[in-house]
Amino acid sequence: MRLSEFWSRMRLHFGDPYAESWARDYVIADLGGRTVNQALADGIAAKEVWRAVCGVSDVPARLR
Repeated sequence: MRLSEFWSRMRLHFGDPYAESWARDYVIADLGGRTVNQALADGIAAKEVWRAVCGVSDVPARLR
């Protein structure tokens, strides 16, 4: 998954302004206790980060 596709899905699911806030503030255990932004900065693949987001948020099937 490209990073642009990841952010597109984040915006579709959370809404444009909230996606960035959620990615900055929400800590996900499956990402080693990191936020989305920290995980991406640490080199975790966007696809793996997206799976972790889907695991903690009610992402519709069409965006999974």
